[in-house]
Amino acid sequence: MAGNWNPDTGNCFMRWLYLLLLYLLTPVVLLRLVWRSRQIRVYRERIGERFGFVPRPAQGVAVWVHAVSVGESLAALPLIRQLVERHGQGRVWVTTTTPTGSERVVAALGAQVIHTYAPYDLPGAVSRFLDRARPAQVVIMETELWPTLFRHLRRRGIPLTIANARLSPRSFKGYGRVAGFTREVLRDTTRVAAQSDADAQRFTSLGAPHVEAIGNLKFDIDPVASQAEAGHALRARLGAARPAWVAASTHDTEEETALDAHRRLCERHPDALLILVPRHPQRFDDVARLIARQGFRGVRRSEISADPTRAGADVQVLLGDSLGEMWMYLAAADVAFVGGSLADVGGHNVLEPAALGLPVLFGPHMHNFLAARELLLGAGAAIEVADAGALASRVAELLPDAAQRARMGQAGSAAVLANRGALAKLLDILDRGGRESGVGNRES
Repeated sequence: MAGNWNPDTGNCFMRWLYLLLLYLLTPVVLLRLVWRSRQIRVYRERIGERFGFVPRPAQGVAVWVHAVSVGESLAALPLIRQLVERHGQGRVWVTTTTPTGSERVVAALGAQVIHTYAPYDLPGAVSRFLDRARPAQVVIMETELWPTLFRHLRRRGIPLTIANARLSPRSFKGYGRVAGFTREVLRDTTRVAAQSDADAQRFTSLGAPHVEAIGNLKFDIDPVASQAEAGHALRARLGAARPAWVAASTHDTEEETALDAHRRLCERHPDALLILVPRHPQRFDDVARLIARQGFRGVRRSEISADPTRAGADVQVLLGDSLGEMWMYLAAADVAFVGGSLADVGGHNVLEPAALGLPVLFGPHMHNFLAARELLLGAGAAIEVADAGALASRVAELLPDAAQRARMGQAGSAAVLANRGALAKLLDILDRGGRESGVGNRES
């Protein structure tokens, strides 16, 4: 596959080194997939897609959107829905890298889009994918730099936009260590649509030729009305008058922290309800066992779906073991803690509970959502907590204080509303790219 690959001069050595490392690592990656598939079968499925063996579409692909994992997939949903509306079903191709991201895309969009895994950044895999998919333009969500893919797109004249682009100071420093190679990769982009002026400046400093700061797509979220209604109905079954809080998108160790906090909370509010929603579905069973070991009366969302009578006021912990229903879980709660922030993961989307008017709690590790963190803290819509004790204390303060919850919730929803607009700007950028590449509308 590498025989017909002719890297440009300048950073030729770095490009060849990158490819060499990629070829050497590919068997390791495949072995890891097989190893993980011993417990989670989906990891061994559709491996051919990762090498570009994808079906040929029945009609022209207007836009290919790549969202690497769950967070990027969720952020991309408003954009993808607008693209489907503009171009028609079956003309938007969506790729992910992880099975969890894939499951979210399928659950949210179904047959509206073509969905596969993205090809590995190997010349043969990328060429094979592009030969079959033949997208008119490409959108890469957030900060995914793929030297091989970017070069192939530029050579084929396919416009490439990095959307909702962010670059933390840590990542900026890392890319700066290979500044020449990074500059060459970024020069293959058509446009970088950055989340903030600071992100835009970093991309410009690294050599991206066309950068715009358009804001964060995650502000352009609309709660799913049907899920909000389902959340209210679920809360009614579990006890509408009792205090309830949600620990959303939790990681390993954070479930234990949340349960510890809930135990302390129950000392003050014996009827309190915790809605516990792990980030990754492969951990649902482990968390269910943890809830039982901790001595809580727990029930799984899947059990309630099968038998609604399982939901009752005696339930202390509801385990959210379903995909694509986060709006429902949030709507069933009075206060939201967002995970990935007590564990050193970098945080998850705190704007969703804020958009619903919930007070938001998170831990100190929010480096992936610094702007959202600062916005909500500055607006008085969020509280940062350090550990289980602080989490229990803050939840215990907020649950009985409807007035404070309302003040924080209103501040959060107003902050989200005031920062909307990135989606319209991004669609304008893509419209310009589409005209340049000849992408037609739904009727073409």
